[in-house]
Amino acid sequence: MLNIFTLANGRLVQEEIESLEELSKFQPIWVDLESPSVEEKRWVKQYYGLSIPEDAMDEDIEESARFYEEDNGELHIRSDFLIDDSEDPRSVRVAFILNQHNAELRSRGVLFSIHDEDVPVFRLVRMRARRAPGLIEDAKEVLLKLFDADAEYSADTLENIYDDLKKVSEKVLRGNMTDALASEVLGEIARHEDLNSRIRRNVMDTRRAVSFMMRSKMLSAEQFEEARQILRDIESLDNHTAFLFDKINFLMDATVGFININQNKIIKIFSVASVALLPPTLVASIYGMNMQFPELQALGSLSYPYVVIMMAASALVPMWYFGRKGWLS
Repeated sequence: MLNIFTLANGRLVQEEIESLEELSKFQPIWVDLESPSVEEKRWVKQYYGLSIPEDAMDEDIEESARFYEEDNGELHIRSDFLIDDSEDPRSVRVAFILNQHNAELRSRGVLFSIHDEDVPVFRLVRMRARRAPGLIEDAKEVLLKLFDADAEYSADTLENIYDDLKKVSEKVLRGNMTDALASEVLGEIARHEDLNSRIRRNVMDTRRAVSFMMRSKMLSAEQFEEARQILRDIESLDNHTAFLFDKINFLMDATVGFININQNKIIKIFSVASVALLPPTLVASIYGMNMQFPELQALGSLSYPYVVIMMAASALVPMWYFGRKGWLS
């Protein structure tokens, strides 16, 4: 899908392009390619003179090749954007190519973005730019707003994680932790830990991209200050992710502790039962010997009930004692 965005009365206007002829009718500041076809790549190369690298959306590209500037002034940035999906949270690699000045099109630059799937941050920026006149003035502003919205999206996701962990805390600290509930809680904690790790990696990647833009000296004074504000916001997110990691570790340790307590209760019951069965075993061992016992001979036919009662009493007396001490609870 090939979408272009132009400025009209200070608002960002979106146009979906389906032919090369339509592409030539507009002077965009942002060209967005979502899962572009070979034909759409050919249109971009033919009209803008831009060749999209084959590894533009490759997630395994080495770190040193993610931020660089070509000899013709093109800035290339590979950045990850978070998708907070309840079923499959993930990061999407987006390739940006910023043509800072296009003399042929008489424009102040065009931002090209290439990605495999729709990104929530992109939708957020498009919606804001349509509603707020003057929010975006050029291609560099588009890129800054995307990174700013990415930091905001990460902050909202962190707030959701905190709210979810609050519910998990209520389950853990309720006290009646069963094995089934512990398994459910551990699953939720693991998912939140994974999402928190993705956010931390995402904001780190955004920080590197914004820092690269600042070092490239491409920003105006106002845009430079906006970039510094984005970095300050990201710094606060780092502290929050660290706090959430501590909370997740606490809940993990508490849940594992309750599991250990439940296991110790089971082991204690078996230990008490084995100790209680020792006296009856001793009685049975003594009277099971091939010997003549005077008391059994005196009892005659009552000798069998006598031995059974002795074994039962020797088992019940320790159990009564353990119960009085509270060792069976």
